[in-house]
Amino acid sequence: MAERFQSFGRATPPAARAIHADDAIALLKGGQARQASLLAYGNGRSYGDSCQNQAGTVIDMRPLNRIRGFNAESGLLEADAGVLLADVIAHAAPHGFFPAVVPGTQFVTLGGAIANDVHGKNHHRRGTFGCHVESFTLLRSDGRSYRCSATDNPRLFRATIGGMGLTGLILSASIRLMWVPSLDIMEKTTRFRDLGEYFDFAEAADQANEYAVAWIDQLAGGRNSGRGLLFTGNHAEHGSHVAVRASGKFSVPFQPPFNVLGRPFLTAFNAAYRWKKGRAAVPRQIEYQGFFFPLDGVRDWNRLYGPKGLFQHQSVVPEEAARTIVPALLEAARQAGQGSLLTVLKRFGAVRSPALLSFPRPGYTLTLDFPNKGAATLALLGELDRMTIAAGGAVNPYKDARMGAATFAASFVDWPRLEALRDPAFMSDFWARTAGSIELRRRGAEAAE
Repeated sequence: MAERFQSFGRATPPAARAIHADDAIALLKGGQARQASLLAYGNGRSYGDSCQNQAGTVIDMRPLNRIRGFNAESGLLEADAGVLLADVIAHAAPHGFFPAVVPGTQFVTLGGAIANDVHGKNHHRRGTFGCHVESFTLLRSDGRSYRCSATDNPRLFRATIGGMGLTGLILSASIRLMWVPSLDIMEKTTRFRDLGEYFDFAEAADQANEYAVAWIDQLAGGRNSGRGLLFTGNHAEHGSHVAVRASGKFSVPFQPPFNVLGRPFLTAFNAAYRWKKGRAAVPRQIEYQGFFFPLDGVRDWNRLYGPKGLFQHQSVVPEEAARTIVPALLEAARQAGQGSLLTVLKRFGAVRSPALLSFPRPGYTLTLDFPNKGAATLALLGELDRMTIAAGGAVNPYKDARMGAATFAASFVDWPRLEALRDPAFMSDFWARTAGSIELRRRGAEAAE
Protein backbone atom coordinates (compact mmCIF):
# COMPACT_ATOMS: atom_id res chain seq x y z
CA MET A 1 0.00 0.00 0.00
CA ALA A 2 2.80 2.43 0.87
CA GLU A 3 4.15 2.48 -2.70
CA ARG A 4 0.71 3.38 -4.03
CA PHE A 5 0.41 6.45 -1.82
CA GLN A 6 3.84 8.01 -2.16
CA SER A 7 4.59 11.49 -3.42
CA PHE A 8 6.37 11.68 -6.77
CA GLY A 9 9.55 13.09 -5.25
CA ARG A 10 9.92 10.04 -3.00
CA ALA A 11 11.94 12.12 -0.52
CA THR A 12 9.23 11.93 2.16
CA PRO A 13 7.66 8.81 3.72
CA PRO A 14 4.64 7.35 1.93
CA ALA A 15 1.23 7.46 3.54
CA ALA A 16 0.86 4.99 6.38
CA ARG A 17 -2.93 4.72 6.11
CA ALA A 18 -5.38 5.10 3.25
CA ILE A 19 -9.12 4.60 2.78
CA HIS A 20 -11.43 4.33 -0.21
CA ALA A 21 -13.18 7.52 -1.31
CA ASP A 22 -16.59 5.99 -0.53
CA ASP A 23 -15.55 5.30 3.07
CA ALA A 24 -14.36 8.88 3.49
CA ILE A 25 -17.61 10.21 2.06
CA ALA A 26 -19.57 8.14 4.57
CA LEU A 27 -17.41 9.46 7.44
CA LEU A 28 -17.87 13.05 6.36
CA LYS A 29 -21.59 12.80 5.73
CA GLY A 30 -22.03 11.20 9.12
CA GLY A 31 -20.06 13.95 10.86
CA GLN A 32 -17.64 11.33 12.21
CA ALA A 33 -14.34 12.61 10.80
CA ARG A 34 -11.82 13.45 13.50
CA GLN A 35 -9.86 16.70 13.56
CA ALA A 36 -6.90 16.79 11.13
CA SER A 37 -7.50 13.14 10.22
CA LEU A 38 -8.06 13.27 6.44
CA LEU A 39 -6.52 14.44 3.18
CA ALA A 40 -7.51 13.68 -0.42
CA TYR A 41 -4.86 11.84 -2.47
CA GLY A 42 -5.15 12.01 -6.26
CA ASN A 43 -2.61 10.20 -8.41
CA GLY A 44 0.55 11.04 -6.46
CA ARG A 45 2.16 13.46 -8.91
CA SER A 46 2.86 16.17 -6.32
CA TYR A 47 6.59 16.22 -5.59
CA GLY A 48 6.47 16.95 -1.88
CA ASP A 49 4.34 16.40 1.18
CA SER A 50 1.28 18.46 0.28
CA CYS A 51 -0.38 15.13 -0.61
CA GLN A 52 0.59 13.39 2.64
CA ASN A 53 -0.88 13.25 6.14
CA GLN A 54 1.30 11.04 8.30
CA ALA A 55 -0.69 11.72 11.44
CA GLY A 56 -3.96 10.81 9.74
CA THR A 57 -5.31 9.04 6.67
CA VAL A 58 -5.22 9.80 2.96
CA ILE A 59 -8.30 9.29 0.79
CA ASP A 60 -7.79 7.38 -2.44
CA MET A 61 -9.77 9.45 -4.95
CA ARG A 62 -8.95 7.38 -8.04
CA PRO A 63 -12.08 5.20 -7.81
CA LEU A 64 -14.18 8.33 -8.40
CA ASN A 65 -13.35 8.39 -12.10
CA ARG A 66 -16.55 8.90 -14.07
CA ILE A 67 -17.02 11.57 -16.72
CA ARG A 68 -20.58 12.68 -16.08
CA GLY A 69 -21.27 14.84 -19.09
CA PHE A 70 -19.79 16.84 -21.93
CA ASN A 71 -21.27 19.56 -24.12
CA ALA A 72 -19.58 19.20 -27.51
CA GLU A 73 -20.67 22.70 -28.53
CA SER A 74 -19.54 24.73 -25.51
CA GLY A 75 -16.72 22.50 -24.28
CA LEU A 76 -18.16 22.27 -20.76
CA LEU A 77 -17.21 18.98 -19.11
CA GLU A 78 -18.41 17.59 -15.78
CA ALA A 79 -16.50 14.76 -14.13
CA ASP A 80 -15.66 13.13 -10.83
CA ALA A 81 -12.64 14.47 -8.99
CA GLY A 82 -10.62 11.27 -9.56
CA VAL A 83 -10.77 11.44 -13.35
CA LEU A 84 -7.31 11.83 -14.92
CA LEU A 85 -6.58 14.64 -17.36
CA ALA A 86 -5.57 11.88 -19.79
CA ASP A 87 -9.18 10.70 -19.75
CA VAL A 88 -10.49 14.24 -20.18
CA ILE A 89 -8.28 14.68 -23.24
CA ALA A 90 -9.35 11.34 -24.72
CA HIS A 91 -13.04 12.13 -24.19
CA ALA A 92 -12.98 15.66 -25.62
CA ALA A 93 -10.40 15.39 -28.41
CA PRO A 94 -12.70 13.90 -31.07
CA HIS A 95 -14.95 16.94 -30.64
CA GLY A 96 -12.08 19.41 -31.10
CA PHE A 97 -11.55 20.34 -27.46
CA PHE A 98 -8.51 20.25 -25.18
CA PRO A 99 -7.92 21.43 -21.58
CA ALA A 100 -7.09 25.13 -21.60
CA VAL A 101 -4.24 24.47 -19.16
CA VAL A 102 -2.22 21.27 -18.70
CA PRO A 103 0.78 20.66 -16.41
CA GLY A 104 3.80 18.55 -17.37
CA THR A 105 1.95 15.27 -16.92
CA GLN A 106 -1.51 14.14 -17.97
CA PHE A 107 -1.65 11.66 -15.09
CA VAL A 108 -3.01 14.11 -12.55
CA THR A 109 -6.58 13.98 -11.30
CA LEU A 110 -9.14 16.68 -11.91
CA GLY A 111 -9.40 17.30 -8.18
CA GLY A 112 -5.62 17.55 -7.87
CA ALA A 113 -5.39 20.02 -10.75
CA ILE A 114 -7.94 22.24 -8.98
CA ALA A 115 -6.45 21.84 -5.50
CA ASN A 116 -2.99 22.83 -6.77
CA ASP A 117 -4.23 25.37 -9.33
CA VAL A 118 -1.72 23.95 -11.77
CA HIS A 119 -0.23 25.93 -14.63
CA GLY A 120 1.22 25.06 -18.01
CA LYS A 121 3.18 26.46 -20.93
CA ASN A 122 0.52 29.07 -21.76
CA HIS A 123 0.01 30.99 -18.53
CA HIS A 124 0.61 34.20 -20.45
CA ARG A 125 -2.63 33.55 -22.37
CA ARG A 126 -4.84 31.26 -20.29
CA GLY A 127 -3.73 31.73 -16.70
CA THR A 128 -4.01 28.76 -14.35
CA PHE A 129 -6.27 25.71 -14.34
CA GLY A 130 -8.52 27.45 -11.83
CA CYS A 131 -9.37 30.13 -14.39
CA HIS A 132 -11.35 27.49 -16.29
CA VAL A 133 -13.23 25.89 -13.41
CA GLU A 134 -16.93 26.71 -13.59
CA SER A 135 -18.03 24.98 -10.39
CA PHE A 136 -17.43 22.00 -8.12
CA THR A 137 -19.12 20.07 -5.33
CA LEU A 138 -17.28 20.17 -2.00
CA LEU A 139 -18.09 17.84 0.91
CA ARG A 140 -17.08 19.12 4.35
CA SER A 141 -16.94 17.53 7.77
CA ASP A 142 -20.17 19.24 8.84
CA GLY A 143 -21.84 16.62 6.63
CA ARG A 144 -22.95 19.14 4.01
CA SER A 145 -22.17 19.25 0.30
CA TYR A 146 -21.55 22.73 -1.08
CA ARG A 147 -21.90 23.76 -4.70
CA CYS A 148 -19.10 26.25 -5.20
CA SER A 149 -18.67 28.71 -8.05
CA ALA A 150 -17.86 32.38 -8.54
CA THR A 151 -21.39 33.18 -7.31
CA ASP A 152 -22.30 30.18 -5.10
CA ASN A 153 -20.23 29.97 -1.91
CA PRO A 154 -17.58 32.17 -3.55
CA ARG A 155 -15.27 32.24 -0.52
CA LEU A 156 -15.04 28.43 -0.51
CA PHE A 157 -14.65 28.50 -4.30
CA ARG A 158 -11.61 30.77 -4.08
CA ALA A 159 -10.10 28.96 -1.11
CA THR A 160 -10.47 25.48 -2.62
CA ILE A 161 -8.80 26.38 -5.92
CA GLY A 162 -5.12 26.29 -4.95
CA GLY A 163 -6.10 25.25 -1.41
CA MET A 164 -4.13 21.99 -1.59
CA GLY A 165 -7.08 19.86 -0.50
CA LEU A 166 -7.56 21.54 2.87
CA THR A 167 -11.09 22.93 2.54
CA GLY A 168 -12.85 19.57 2.20
CA LEU A 169 -13.32 16.79 -0.33
CA ILE A 170 -13.90 17.78 -3.96
CA LEU A 171 -16.39 15.23 -5.31
CA SER A 172 -16.90 16.48 -8.87
CA ALA A 173 -16.26 19.55 -10.98
CA SER A 174 -17.32 21.32 -14.16
CA ILE A 175 -14.51 22.78 -16.28
CA ARG A 176 -14.55 24.64 -19.57
CA LEU A 177 -12.23 23.24 -22.25
CA MET A 178 -10.90 25.22 -25.19
CA TRP A 179 -11.52 24.52 -28.86
CA VAL A 180 -8.40 23.60 -30.86
CA PRO A 181 -8.01 22.89 -34.59
CA SER A 182 -6.13 19.67 -33.73
CA LEU A 183 -4.19 18.03 -30.92
CA ASP A 184 -0.90 18.25 -32.83
CA ILE A 185 1.49 21.10 -32.17
CA MET A 186 3.53 23.17 -34.58
CA GLU A 187 6.73 23.47 -32.55
CA LYS A 188 9.59 25.86 -33.18
CA THR A 189 12.94 25.56 -31.40
CA THR A 190 15.17 28.61 -30.98
CA ARG A 191 18.67 28.44 -29.53
CA PHE A 192 19.86 31.18 -27.19
CA ARG A 193 23.47 31.80 -26.20
CA ASP A 194 22.75 33.04 -22.70
CA LEU A 195 19.93 34.23 -20.45
CA GLY A 196 20.28 37.80 -21.62
CA GLU A 197 19.38 36.71 -25.13
CA TYR A 198 16.46 34.67 -23.81
CA PHE A 199 15.04 37.61 -21.86
CA ASP A 200 15.39 39.84 -24.91
CA PHE A 201 12.79 37.91 -26.87
CA ALA A 202 10.75 36.02 -24.24
CA GLU A 203 7.86 38.51 -24.18
CA ALA A 204 7.62 38.65 -27.97
CA ALA A 205 7.60 34.85 -28.07
CA ASP A 206 4.68 34.81 -25.64
CA GLN A 207 2.75 37.35 -27.67
CA ALA A 208 3.15 35.34 -30.87
CA ASN A 209 2.46 31.85 -29.50
CA GLU A 210 -0.02 29.91 -27.42
CA TYR A 211 2.79 28.00 -25.69
CA ALA A 212 6.34 28.92 -24.73
CA VAL A 213 8.89 27.29 -22.43
CA ALA A 214 12.70 27.30 -22.22
CA TRP A 215 15.12 24.53 -21.33
CA ILE A 216 18.38 25.58 -19.67
CA ASP A 217 21.70 23.73 -19.76
CA GLN A 218 22.10 24.13 -16.01
CA LEU A 219 25.61 22.69 -15.78
CA ALA A 220 27.12 24.92 -18.47
CA GLY A 221 29.42 27.57 -17.00
CA GLY A 222 31.77 30.24 -18.23
CA ARG A 223 30.93 31.68 -21.62
CA ASN A 224 28.24 29.00 -22.06
CA SER A 225 26.44 29.89 -18.85
CA GLY A 226 22.69 30.24 -19.34
CA ARG A 227 22.56 28.73 -22.81
CA GLY A 228 19.47 26.80 -23.77
CA LEU A 229 16.55 26.26 -26.08
CA LEU A 230 13.23 28.09 -26.32
CA PHE A 231 10.30 25.94 -27.45
CA THR A 232 7.24 27.72 -28.80
CA GLY A 233 4.12 26.07 -30.12
CA ASN A 234 0.60 26.41 -31.46
CA HIS A 235 -2.04 23.84 -32.27
CA ALA A 236 -1.66 22.71 -35.88
CA GLU A 237 -4.42 23.68 -38.30
CA HIS A 238 -4.36 20.22 -39.84
CA GLY A 239 -3.60 17.39 -37.50
CA SER A 240 -4.93 14.53 -35.42
CA HIS A 241 -8.01 14.58 -33.20
CA VAL A 242 -7.21 11.18 -31.73
CA ALA A 243 -5.82 11.10 -28.20
CA VAL A 244 -3.33 8.29 -27.66
CA ARG A 245 -2.90 7.24 -24.05
CA ALA A 246 0.80 7.15 -23.16
CA SER A 247 1.60 3.44 -22.92
CA GLY A 248 4.79 3.81 -20.95
CA LYS A 249 6.60 1.48 -23.32
CA PHE A 250 9.77 2.44 -21.51
CA SER A 251 10.02 2.05 -17.77
CA VAL A 252 12.34 1.94 -14.79
CA PRO A 253 11.19 -1.45 -13.47
CA PHE A 254 12.97 -1.36 -10.12
CA GLN A 255 14.50 1.10 -7.67
CA PRO A 256 18.27 1.43 -8.30
CA PRO A 257 20.29 1.39 -5.07
CA PHE A 258 21.99 4.68 -6.00
CA ASN A 259 21.38 7.89 -7.91
CA VAL A 260 21.81 7.15 -11.62
CA LEU A 261 21.75 10.83 -12.58
CA GLY A 262 25.23 11.87 -11.52
CA ARG A 263 27.18 14.76 -13.02
CA PRO A 264 28.78 12.74 -15.88
CA PHE A 265 25.35 11.51 -16.98
CA LEU A 266 23.81 14.99 -16.74
CA THR A 267 26.65 16.57 -18.71
CA ALA A 268 26.27 14.00 -21.49
CA PHE A 269 22.47 14.24 -21.41
CA ASN A 270 22.47 18.03 -21.67
CA ALA A 271 24.90 17.98 -24.60
CA ALA A 272 22.88 15.34 -26.45
CA TYR A 273 19.55 17.05 -25.72
CA ARG A 274 20.79 20.43 -26.89
CA TRP A 275 22.24 18.91 -30.06
CA LYS A 276 19.17 16.83 -30.92
CA LYS A 277 16.44 19.33 -30.07
CA GLY A 278 18.37 22.36 -31.32
CA ARG A 279 18.83 21.01 -34.85
CA ALA A 280 15.33 21.93 -36.01
CA ALA A 281 15.68 25.28 -37.80
CA VAL A 282 12.06 25.48 -38.97
CA PRO A 283 8.76 24.73 -37.24
CA ARG A 284 7.72 21.08 -37.27
CA GLN A 285 4.47 19.34 -36.52
CA ILE A 286 4.65 16.95 -33.58
CA GLU A 287 2.21 14.89 -31.52
CA TYR A 288 0.84 16.63 -28.45
CA GLN A 289 2.24 13.95 -26.14
CA GLY A 290 5.82 14.84 -27.03
CA PHE A 291 5.22 18.56 -26.55
CA PHE A 292 3.24 18.55 -23.31
CA PHE A 293 4.08 15.25 -21.61
CA PRO A 294 7.49 14.01 -22.80
CA LEU A 295 8.15 11.98 -19.64
CA ASP A 296 4.78 10.26 -19.42
CA GLY A 297 6.03 7.56 -21.75
CA VAL A 298 8.63 6.43 -19.19
CA ARG A 299 6.98 4.77 -16.22
CA ASP A 300 8.53 5.44 -12.81
CA TRP A 301 11.32 7.62 -14.21
CA ASN A 302 11.61 9.27 -10.81
CA ARG A 303 13.29 6.09 -9.54
CA LEU A 304 16.44 7.14 -11.40
CA TYR A 305 17.16 9.64 -8.64
CA GLY A 306 17.93 6.80 -6.23
CA PRO A 307 16.29 5.50 -3.07
CA LYS A 308 16.45 8.90 -1.34
CA GLY A 309 14.34 10.52 -4.05
CA LEU A 310 14.50 14.04 -5.41
CA PHE A 311 13.68 17.57 -4.40
CA GLN A 312 12.16 19.98 -6.87
CA HIS A 313 12.48 23.72 -6.41
CA GLN A 314 10.23 26.04 -8.36
CA SER A 315 10.46 29.77 -7.82
CA VAL A 316 8.84 32.80 -9.40
CA VAL A 317 10.45 36.24 -9.34
CA PRO A 318 9.18 39.62 -10.57
CA GLU A 319 10.02 40.53 -14.13
CA GLU A 320 12.26 43.42 -13.08
CA ALA A 321 14.41 41.14 -10.91
CA ALA A 322 14.63 38.17 -13.29
CA ARG A 323 17.71 39.20 -15.29
CA THR A 324 19.70 39.30 -12.06
CA ILE A 325 18.21 36.60 -9.87
CA VAL A 326 17.68 33.77 -12.39
CA PRO A 327 21.41 33.61 -13.34
CA ALA A 328 22.25 33.86 -9.63
CA LEU A 329 20.01 30.89 -8.78
CA LEU A 330 21.63 28.79 -11.49
CA GLU A 331 25.09 29.81 -10.35
CA ALA A 332 24.27 28.93 -6.74
CA ALA A 333 23.33 25.41 -7.82
CA ARG A 334 26.53 25.03 -9.86
CA GLN A 335 28.69 26.32 -7.02
CA ALA A 336 27.03 23.80 -4.70
CA GLY A 337 27.95 21.00 -7.10
CA GLN A 338 24.30 20.05 -7.61
CA GLY A 339 23.08 19.07 -11.07
CA SER A 340 19.49 19.46 -12.27
CA LEU A 341 18.20 17.11 -14.97
CA LEU A 342 15.13 19.14 -15.87
CA THR A 343 15.77 22.87 -15.73
CA VAL A 344 12.84 24.87 -17.07
CA LEU A 345 12.29 28.62 -17.38
CA LYS A 346 8.95 30.20 -18.26
CA ARG A 347 7.37 33.61 -18.28
CA PHE A 348 4.14 34.04 -16.34
CA GLY A 349 1.63 36.57 -17.60
CA ALA A 350 -0.85 38.85 -15.84
CA VAL A 351 -3.97 36.63 -16.05
CA ARG A 352 -5.26 36.43 -12.49
CA SER A 353 -6.47 33.22 -10.92
CA PRO A 354 -9.66 33.15 -8.87
CA ALA A 355 -7.67 31.24 -6.23
CA LEU A 356 -7.01 32.67 -2.80
CA LEU A 357 -3.52 31.11 -2.87
CA SER A 358 -2.02 30.64 -6.33
CA PHE A 359 1.65 30.24 -7.10
CA PRO A 360 1.83 31.86 -10.58
CA ARG A 361 2.12 35.63 -10.69
CA PRO A 362 3.66 38.02 -13.25
CA GLY A 363 7.35 37.32 -13.72
CA TYR A 364 9.61 34.40 -14.53
CA THR A 365 9.50 30.94 -13.02
CA LEU A 366 12.53 28.65 -12.76
CA THR A 367 12.21 24.95 -11.98
CA LEU A 368 15.16 22.83 -10.85
CA ASP A 369 15.28 19.29 -9.53
CA PHE A 370 18.05 17.68 -7.54
CA PRO A 371 18.80 14.19 -6.27
CA ASN A 372 18.41 14.09 -2.51
CA LYS A 373 21.95 14.20 -1.11
CA GLY A 374 20.83 15.02 2.40
CA ALA A 375 22.17 18.07 4.23
CA ALA A 376 24.03 19.47 1.22
CA THR A 377 20.90 19.49 -0.94
CA LEU A 378 18.78 20.95 1.86
CA ALA A 379 21.32 23.71 2.39
CA LEU A 380 21.22 24.62 -1.31
CA LEU A 381 17.42 24.64 -1.34
CA GLY A 382 17.40 26.91 1.70
CA GLU A 383 19.73 29.32 -0.09
CA LEU A 384 17.54 29.27 -3.20
CA ASP A 385 14.56 30.07 -0.96
CA ARG A 386 16.43 32.99 0.61
CA MET A 387 17.45 34.44 -2.75
CA THR A 388 13.94 34.09 -4.15
CA ILE A 389 12.23 35.80 -1.22
CA ALA A 390 14.84 38.57 -1.13
CA ALA A 391 14.02 39.29 -4.78
CA GLY A 392 10.30 39.62 -3.98
CA GLY A 393 9.43 36.17 -5.32
CA ALA A 394 7.71 33.03 -4.08
CA VAL A 395 8.37 29.28 -3.82
CA ASN A 396 5.86 26.74 -5.10
CA PRO A 397 4.26 24.80 -2.20
CA TYR A 398 2.95 21.81 -4.15
CA LYS A 399 6.44 21.13 -5.50
CA ASP A 400 7.97 21.38 -2.03
CA ALA A 401 8.97 18.86 0.66
CA ARG A 402 10.98 20.98 3.09
CA MET A 403 10.46 24.75 2.95
CA GLY A 404 10.23 26.57 6.27
CA ALA A 405 7.30 28.49 7.65
CA ALA A 406 8.94 31.88 7.01
CA THR A 407 9.46 31.13 3.31
CA PHE A 408 5.87 30.01 2.95
CA ALA A 409 4.47 33.04 4.78
CA ALA A 410 6.55 35.41 2.66
CA SER A 411 5.41 33.65 -0.52
CA PHE A 412 1.70 33.63 0.39
CA VAL A 413 0.69 36.50 2.63
CA ASP A 414 -2.98 35.48 2.44
CA TRP A 415 -2.41 32.07 4.02
CA PRO A 416 -4.36 33.02 7.22
CA ARG A 417 -7.48 33.42 5.07
CA LEU A 418 -7.11 29.83 3.87
CA GLU A 419 -6.52 28.67 7.43
CA ALA A 420 -9.78 30.34 8.44
CA LEU A 421 -11.66 28.34 5.78
CA ARG A 422 -9.76 25.08 6.21
CA ASP A 423 -12.01 22.18 7.11
CA PRO A 424 -10.94 21.09 10.63
CA ALA A 425 -10.96 17.42 9.56
CA PHE A 426 -8.36 18.03 6.82
CA MET A 427 -4.62 18.43 7.23
CA SER A 428 -1.43 17.80 5.26
CA ASP A 429 2.16 17.36 6.34
CA PHE A 430 3.02 20.49 4.36
CA TRP A 431 0.40 22.64 6.09
CA ALA A 432 1.33 21.32 9.54
CA ARG A 433 4.99 22.07 8.87
CA THR A 434 4.46 25.60 7.59
CA ALA A 435 1.19 27.34 8.46
CA GLY A 436 0.62 25.02 11.41
CA SER A 437 3.88 25.96 13.07
CA ILE A 438 3.12 29.67 12.62
CA GLU A 439 -0.29 29.16 14.24
CA LEU A 440 1.25 27.34 17.19
CA ARG A 441 3.75 30.12 17.77
CA ARG A 442 1.00 32.73 17.53
CA ARG A 443 -1.18 30.92 20.05
CA GLY A 444 1.79 30.49 22.35
CA ALA A 445 2.51 34.20 22.20
CA GLU A 446 -1.13 35.03 22.92
CA ALA A 447 -1.16 32.64 25.88
CA ALA A 448 2.02 34.23 27.27
CA GLU A 449 0.40 37.65 27.15
